[in-house]
Amino acid sequence: MQEPEFSLGIEEEYLLVDLDSFELAEAPEELMRACTAELEDQVSPEFLQCQIEIGTKVCADIDAARDDLKRLRSTVARCAAQHNLAPIAASCHPFGDWKTQARTEKDRYEDLDNSLAGVVRRMLICGMHVHVGLGDDALRADLMGQLAYFLPHLLALSTSSPFWQGQDSGLASYRISVFDNLPRTGLPPQFDNWADFERSVSALVDLGLIEDASKIWWDLRPSCRFPTLETRIMDVQPRLEDTLTLAALNQCLLRMLWRLRIRNQRWRRYDPFLIDENRWRAQRYGVTDGLIDFGRGAIVPMDELVGEIIALVEEDAGILGCAREIERARDLVRKGNASIHQRAAHARAKEAGADAAGQMQAVVRHLVEAFHEGL
Repeated sequence: MQEPEFSLGIEEEYLLVDLDSFELAEAPEELMRACTAELEDQVSPEFLQCQIEIGTKVCADIDAARDDLKRLRSTVARCAAQHNLAPIAASCHPFGDWKTQARTEKDRYEDLDNSLAGVVRRMLICGMHVHVGLGDDALRADLMGQLAYFLPHLLALSTSSPFWQGQDSGLASYRISVFDNLPRTGLPPQFDNWADFERSVSALVDLGLIEDASKIWWDLRPSCRFPTLETRIMDVQPRLEDTLTLAALNQCLLRMLWRLRIRNQRWRRYDPFLIDENRWRAQRYGVTDGLIDFGRGAIVPMDELVGEIIALVEEDAGILGCAREIERARDLVRKGNASIHQRAAHARAKEAGADAAGQMQAVVRHLVEAFHEGL
């Protein structure tokens, strides 16, 4: 079998905040025009007017992804600053209220509002999506069922939404709780082949319930626009380098599974019921508690699990040129990931005597600073 390209594409959603109050702010038309003038179709509005979405070009490797993502983030930050605004890349604004946010006037979003009603109006959340180019449909169907095992691990590393409407939710990723209210979300079903996937999608398309597979929002799906597998489970990352680490992990895990396939081997597929238990643990604890290793029949600490994954993909990281990014996954456990850093910023403000509002503003200030790191 010819080796796939394993190309990368990264999509990120940002929230815009006022630099004085750190409250959510709507994107002025001038801001969107300025971004579009420089970035063209790589930037677009999102469902709510306080959101903005970017997408990289098709990138051959992680270095190309870094260059393009840095350009996208820098441009959005520079254009926003001209309006006393700043982007943050966290999956929930720490104290924003979805009830006060205006929807973007666009036919697509109006259709979503009409179709999904109250559940979509709470979508004051942001995610990141990683596309890995595989090309072959049969390969996409096969590897989707195997990569699903690692989705909770990716979520745990990525969690960036501990706060919701001014309160600590107790979860590392509150975004997942909100997104799961939509239909056709969660872990992907187990398909034996591409034809099974197409039949399932066609059943809804033929009934007129969805127009195509883009209205299927599983944690992992075959893209209907590109020859890729699209991982969607992850919270968006405040820091650029953490985004690249997660993208590299996606890329290397898929190449590792491809290596097994060409040797007539495969990763064991577990019932989604079991994987979903790990998904919950990742949502609840992030990297502070372990996940279940079903082969060992034990809950294993995240640092050990990450070390095992790094060993699994060592060959692939070397070939794909992303060994440094993969190694940084250890830091997300040892030094803390985004949800841990936000809680630490909150705790520091509290210890310094800030009131409840000041504590939340301190978290957003931290997120603004994190966004600008490395730009």
